[in-house]
Amino acid sequence: TQRSQLPELHTPRPLRGHLARRAMVAMNVFRLLGDTSHLLSFIVMFWKLFTSKSVAGISLKTQLLYVIVFCFRYLDIFWNFLSIYNTIMKVIFISSSVAVVYVMKFGVPHKDTYSQEDDAFPIAYLVAPAALMGVAFNQDHESPFEMCWAFSIYFEAVAILPQLFMLQKQGGAESLTGHYILLLGLYRLFYILNWIYRYATEPHYMQLIVWISGTVQTALYLDFF
Repeated sequence: TQRSQLPELHTPRPLRGHLARRAMVAMNVFRLLGDTSHLLSFIVMFWKLFTSKSVAGISLKTQLLYVIVFCFRYLDIFWNFLSIYNTIMKVIFISSSVAVVYVMKFGVPHKDTYSQEDDAFPIAYLVAPAALMGVAFNQDHESPFEMCWAFSIYFEAVAILPQLFMLQKQGGAESLTGHYILLLGLYRLFYILNWIYRYATEPHYMQLIVWISGTVQTALYLDFF
C-alpha cells in the first residue's frame, strides 16, 4: 500500500522497491495543507494553554485518545524510515499530544480549571469497538502492527466525540477552542481532497479503511459547525 505518505503516516510493512518508496513520500498541495492545518491546531492549543492558563472547555478524554491514536499508529517509528519529513511529523504528533495531556493533568494552575463533570463521555464505548474493528478489519491479519494501525484509524475517527459532547454540555465553545476544532476539521477535509487526488493520479490506489474512517470523522466536525 501507499498510505505512509499521509501524516497518519501509517506504513504497516516495509516498502519494497525504489518506485514504491518514491510514491510513498510524494507530496501534493492537499496533503501539505492538511499537515499545516493539523500542526496549526497544536499551535492554537498550546497558545490557549499558555496564554489563558486554563483548560476550560478542553476535553482531557479527547486529548488522551489522541495520545493512544498516535502511539499505536507510529509504533514503526523505531524501525521503518521513509523520510525525514515522515519521521519529524510522527515525533511532533506524539510529543505534542503527550505534552497537552501533561499540562492538563499536572500544569499549575491549568489542572485546577479542568471540569471533570463536563468531560463525562463514556470512552469505553469508543475503545472497545475500535479495537475489535482493528483486529477484524485490517490489511494484514497476520501482522499485530497492522492491527494496531487499523485500530488507530478507526479510533481517530471518533476521538473528537468527548470534546464535542463536552462543548454541547457547556453550551458552546470559546474562540480559541472553536479555532482548534475548525483546524482539525480542515485537516480532515484536506485529507479527503488528498485521497481524491491520489485516486485520480496513482494507479491502484485504494484505502477503504482510511477513506471510510476519515469521512466519518469529517462528518462529525461538520455536525459541530
